[in-house]
Amino acid sequence: MTDIKIFDTTLRDGEQSPGVNLNKEEKLEIAKQLERLGVDVIEAGFPASSEGDFRSVKLIADTITQSTVTALARTKKHDIDRAYEALKNTPNPRIHIFLATSPIHREFKLKMDKQQVIDTSVDMVKYSKTLFKEVEWSAEDASRTELPFLKEIIEAVIEAGATIINLPDTVGYTTPKEYGDMFKYISDNVSNIDQAILSTHCHNDLGMAVANSIAGIENGATQIECSINGIGERAGNAALEEIAVALHIRGDFYPYKTSLNLQEIKRSSDIVAKLTGMPVQPNKAIIGRNAYAHEAGIHQDGMLKNAKTYEIISPALVGVSADSANTLFLGKHSGRHAFKDKVKSFKVELNDEELKEAFNSFKTLTDHKKEVTDDDIYSIIMEIKTDASNISRYVLENFEVNYEQDGQTKASILIMTPDQSQVTHEVTGSGSVEALYKAIQEVVAESTNLLDYQISSVGGGKDALAESRVQLKINNHQFSGRGTAQDVLAASANAYINAVNRYLMSEQSAKTIERAKA
Repeated sequence: MTDIKIFDTTLRDGEQSPGVNLNKEEKLEIAKQLERLGVDVIEAGFPASSEGDFRSVKLIADTITQSTVTALARTKKHDIDRAYEALKNTPNPRIHIFLATSPIHREFKLKMDKQQVIDTSVDMVKYSKTLFKEVEWSAEDASRTELPFLKEIIEAVIEAGATIINLPDTVGYTTPKEYGDMFKYISDNVSNIDQAILSTHCHNDLGMAVANSIAGIENGATQIECSINGIGERAGNAALEEIAVALHIRGDFYPYKTSLNLQEIKRSSDIVAKLTGMPVQPNKAIIGRNAYAHEAGIHQDGMLKNAKTYEIISPALVGVSADSANTLFLGKHSGRHAFKDKVKSFKVELNDEELKEAFNSFKTLTDHKKEVTDDDIYSIIMEIKTDASNISRYVLENFEVNYEQDGQTKASILIMTPDQSQVTHEVTGSGSVEALYKAIQEVVAESTNLLDYQISSVGGGKDALAESRVQLKINNHQFSGRGTAQDVLAASANAYINAVNRYLMSEQSAKTIERAKA
């Protein structure tokens, strides 16, 4: 069986999804989960793009020990140096540099001829090699590049020291046959290809990212670049969970294996969905809510007789417990020790202060919710682990919503502002959420505009926690926010405030960086 390396780009390409803005605490928690999942390589970000991204990559590189941590860089010395500064403390620092190769990119974006593209790539691979043992070079838009030129430049960068060659379908344009044929051509015609491994990186614009990735494997690729839940620019990347489970379930057909712990797939999907604010569609393969639901009568009959009649994937394989959403986990009489044991089962590290805060939140929840599930507890833990509360921010201290006789809704709020002033405000709107959001909007100093609003439940049951996600345009920048509460209006209000605070955090971080440079 051929070993296939899993290169996860959730924290780099995935974070480039519109409206996704993760703080460094959130990125670190995702990276830790990716390590538990068993990915071979974590692409932690693009250090040269911003000081915030540099600090996030460095934090991950300084923390993760089992997976290789890499970072993206353009073919520029400044980018490569910045990546090295972020990655130098990780056990096996590795860099990923790229330059476009297709005719349309050479002419309109780079304004470079073929020889200039080759020379730049070779020079920067050589420079990278002075800092990194492993150097990955990507031919951006490889799937629209002339094959003879692709052969020529790949031979040159391997000669210069590149150890991994990535051939991306950058705009999701190609088909499985075309993509597979490109890898076969390179495998058969590049004279020194035995000195490097081939990697795929597929986008899903035509819905073929997973199929294209597998076609690459079938024709010589031994590294797959993908993301949790398939998130990424535009229509996203190849979904890690779909590739991994396809190779496992169809092991009779595909002689390939990965190092992934498949039982961590559902947990990985959940944390990425929660922290990015990008919920998983119900009919999503492998991890969608409907993936193991059988509604048609003939399917239900078959399932009762033998689950394998209609279920090719056991839910337990990917960490889905059929009963977990409705099973009593802990109750109001559960003690701190039992709670601590449960936290350990999630493999999430909490210090004493965080554990105390989580336990208090749990006990508060038991006063209102009869059944507290694993999903409830995990939500509490993630809120604490990813909270950047060391900034000046808005705090919603209280609110009321009342329905008037004329059909209007009145919302009253009490907010603590970043300068520690308490502000009360009351407005009237045509609905509860609209009135509440209008009140908040008129209190905060920032210019805000609601782009998207979603509400869902955590787990099941009539007393399930409510989870709200919003997208806001704040001073012409797009930010996401999330909020969890027993009450849907409280969750909605918390999500709006959370988005505004994320904006404040980014602004305060930028000011801190500027002061440090001065």
